[in-house]
Amino acid sequence: MPLPKIEAPKYEAKIPSTGKTIQYRPYLVKEEKILMIALETKNSSSILNAVKDIISSCTYGKVDPENLCTFDLEYLFLKLRAKSTGEIAKIGMKCSHCEAVNQIEVNLDEIEVRMPTGIEKRIALTDVVGVNLNWPKMSRLPSAETAEKADANAALDVVISCIDSIYDKTKIYKAEDTSHEDMIEFIESLSQAQFGKIQEFMLNLPALETKVQFSCVKCKKDSDITLSGLNSFFT
Repeated sequence: MPLPKIEAPKYEAKIPSTGKTIQYRPYLVKEEKILMIALETKNSSSILNAVKDIISSCTYGKVDPENLCTFDLEYLFLKLRAKSTGEIAKIGMKCSHCEAVNQIEVNLDEIEVRMPTGIEKRIALTDVVGVNLNWPKMSRLPSAETAEKADANAALDVVISCIDSIYDKTKIYKAEDTSHEDMIEFIESLSQAQFGKIQEFMLNLPALETKVQFSCVKCKKDSDITLSGLNSFFT
């Protein structure tokens, strides 16, 4: 005789970049096990793959993680974690004065994506040539191993992931239809001033973040720290 099945509750969330409402369920014991194994490896690629698989499963296959913006993925996973393991998480945070680790309680369900305002996505580089930028999607980002490399090529790959298209007087050149080599050549041909315009956009990407204030248990001094990005909530 088959054992009874427990139906997981359903919740709703809005994808920050699109405002689209999706349904999701908490992740199950088997899925948490996959995540814990990935976390134990301390391998960024393994952790990211586990997060993607969990998001796909918990949204009933309706959300493709590769089509999410980076901050969408972080936000949805934090929502999943809040409903799966509890909304209050204890996070180890270093005092900004003595660096003693303090265990701070953070309400995961209250954390939102900081969306920048007044950011121009169409940037003129010359009188005739410019770029159309967009928030980077997971499918266009370099692999976790590549992103961790502190070399020029890895940095350029992140820049390229934000370029939707390049335009001139007569034509629009979609980045997805352009070879990686041609994109690298285009970026390397820019002046520092032109490249700086693209960097300014990247410095203002939407981010999952929250500010935490606490009094250190060791030195008793106050700290004001901003947690940003998914990794901050795994500490």
